[in-house]
Amino acid sequence: MKLPDFSQASVLVVGDLMLDRNWQGDTSRISPEAPVPVVHVKNVEDRPGGAGNVALNIAGLDAAVSVLGYTGDDDAARSLKSQLEEAKVVCQFMTLANQPTITKLRILSRHQQLIRLDFEDSFHDLPAEALLEHYTAVLASHDVVILSDYGKGTLASVTQLIAAAKAAGKKVLIDPKGTDFSKYRGATLITPNWSEFQAVVGECESDEDVVIRGAALLNELELEALLVTRGDKGMTLLQPQQPPIHLPTQAQEVFDVTGAGDTVISTLAACLAAGSSFSEATVLANQAAGLVVAKLGTASITQQELQATLHTLEDMPRGYVSADELSEAISTARLNGEKIVLTNGCFDILHPGHVRYLQQAKALGDRLIILVNDDASVSRLKGPERPINNLATRAEMLSALACVDWVCAFSEDSPREHICRILPDVLVKGGDYQRIEDIEGHDCVAKAGGSTYVLDYVDGCSTTNLIKNIRDTSDKR
Repeated sequence: MKLPDFSQASVLVVGDLMLDRNWQGDTSRISPEAPVPVVHVKNVEDRPGGAGNVALNIAGLDAAVSVLGYTGDDDAARSLKSQLEEAKVVCQFMTLANQPTITKLRILSRHQQLIRLDFEDSFHDLPAEALLEHYTAVLASHDVVILSDYGKGTLASVTQLIAAAKAAGKKVLIDPKGTDFSKYRGATLITPNWSEFQAVVGECESDEDVVIRGAALLNELELEALLVTRGDKGMTLLQPQQPPIHLPTQAQEVFDVTGAGDTVISTLAACLAAGSSFSEATVLANQAAGLVVAKLGTASITQQELQATLHTLEDMPRGYVSADELSEAISTARLNGEKIVLTNGCFDILHPGHVRYLQQAKALGDRLIILVNDDASVSRLKGPERPINNLATRAEMLSALACVDWVCAFSEDSPREHICRILPDVLVKGGDYQRIEDIEGHDCVAKAGGSTYVLDYVDGCSTTNLIKNIRDTSDKR
């Protein structure tokens, strides 16, 4: 997978501007005045936060970006503007003489945050006309709009902002705040985190819950897409009439989650503005989030860092894989426009009938997945003397076939749950099935626009017959 040409992208960020100020130093003693650590401050760092950090992330990808929002007439605003302009962000600040720039001061020692001090006044009561007028004037020169809502009041007129962008033919992406998502109706995409999503739709205990409730939210808010960021469970992208995409987290080490949501939405916007699809943009946003949580404090990433993380199908594991590895491989294959074929079974003793069947299955698409029963489920289905070959042996044999891309085990008697989660383009079973209606998961596949086929049975080839022949031969001896 390649990065899009970010030089062709232009994004407008509107939202709550903030300055993140970090004071860092050593702590070696407790204050005699109170039971608190004494920090000897040796390093002071200012960084753009809120909508400013979103803009900084976009600039790091080498896309054109402007940021619009309120600041005070103070040193914090001047520091914020200086850093953003240095990163080539166009600053459209609306300066207020009687209110401070929102500033968050963090005291850190040994890479640990000890306390955070917030300096802010709400912008909720400000008249919206001036901001709306400025916003409308600059819309035409941008491809995508981000509304970065931190609940500080800059987006009090969010309904009008969405309507103006849609009237101008611009995509509108929103990082939501609070539990009233109705105000975001008509946006292109929203990116709630796990707690925000569940606070609106209710507790979700499975991927199926996320998909069902997310689809209802999509419909209710008239969205084109919904991206739920799920912490250590990765991300889920939902689009009307399309299979859900579940991406596992890419974080190797979580050091600080501050600003991860900013990185996700900024990467999405830059990719969409450069011509990527929602699914392509989500994969890159997931990669970017994995990078930023490994950094301390409010952080951004660069195009070079993102490029270094990208996987191609050749980089993906092949053969016997875990459920998470399979999910990522499927997502990457789909992003490359490849057709997914899936079958399932015990495959206890691999024989020519199996091989011909799997070759026929692979010919129906680009990538073939085999869901194979684990040992316990084979015993339940076939009897206590089965399997003849254990799971590791069966998986190794199947993986050795050139027509097989991925083998993944499951423990249930029925593969239905896994088929309905993966939603292959093609589901196949052998000719011992007389009706498609008898094939587990065919209804889920059909609902998602896929097809189910019963392939020709190879006469005289079956594991049961092989075992019977072996026993008959043994008895004769």
